[in-house]
Amino acid sequence: MHPVPLRYLAHSFIDRAAWDDCVRAAEQVVPYAQSGWLDATNAGPFDAVVEPDPSNGGYRSILPVPTQRRLWGREALQPPFTQQLGLLTTAGSQHREVGEYLAPLKGEYARLHLQLNDATPVPAAVPTGWQLTERRTYHLPLAADYEAIRAGYCADYRRRLRQLGERANISIQEVAGADALVRLFQREKGGEVGGMKQEYYQRLQRLSEWLHGQGQSLLLHAHATDTAELLAGALFVRYRGRLVYLFAAATPAGKKAAAPLLLLDEAIRCHAATPGLVLDFEGGMIPSIARFFANFGARPVPYYTLTQTTRPWYLTWMR
Repeated sequence: MHPVPLRYLAHSFIDRAAWDDCVRAAEQVVPYAQSGWLDATNAGPFDAVVEPDPSNGGYRSILPVPTQRRLWGREALQPPFTQQLGLLTTAGSQHREVGEYLAPLKGEYARLHLQLNDATPVPAAVPTGWQLTERRTYHLPLAADYEAIRAGYCADYRRRLRQLGERANISIQEVAGADALVRLFQREKGGEVGGMKQEYYQRLQRLSEWLHGQGQSLLLHAHATDTAELLAGALFVRYRGRLVYLFAAATPAGKKAAAPLLLLDEAIRCHAATPGLVLDFEGGMIPSIARFFANFGARPVPYYTLTQTTRPWYLTWMR
């Protein structure tokens, strides 16, 4: 039997129900590929290369292609708050090499930047004109009980957690809305060079609301018990076998009091002893942040990006 040919689909031709069915059934656990996630975070519609399933009209595999329109043509770029996408395959997929999915994109975009997921191996052959780059995130399996996981923390973290437990001057609580966390980040980080664009705060708000509606979010706040001041907050995503550390912020006082450490420890405590669950710290390219994650006993996990630029050389400086 010949494999079903892959198809390039513009956004208006994508069957959203079939799309989300494929994401849920995929061998790769990629919460970012959900249609609602892409709606919330992308500046435009998302197109895709899909492997149709003739037996039920659905999709056996998908490669999301988030699309933006520029003066010089369309671009496919990774949306904010969307670390990984890449190829998602199901058990019935007959096309399993990511290079196959790049061919239908030829001539469709002036620039493409696709961040694959960590379950996609290094492409066997990178097509001409594409650049492959390795990135990494950090993973911590949560199948063991809490005490066993905590024993894997660095000695300094274990000591600080004991001290914080004795003082009990920070309270941790779960909240529903991300407004306070977003404002905290905006206040503490918004003025930094290279900080988030204003529109990204709006996308984060949309995403957090959508995640809450889907029952996929865990939002934790750390408050000072004496003043009720918000010291730090963290937004986690719970999807299938992943707990994703998506977004966080802290005040200088919160950092000094180790509030971010407490928030992550609380999320680990609540989800420990869950077979198959992995905490994805969603980062690790900045050495200081990588050390912070590694001190929880997390290990680096590579994933890859594919980039292609076809617009004229005199426009390559523009973004």
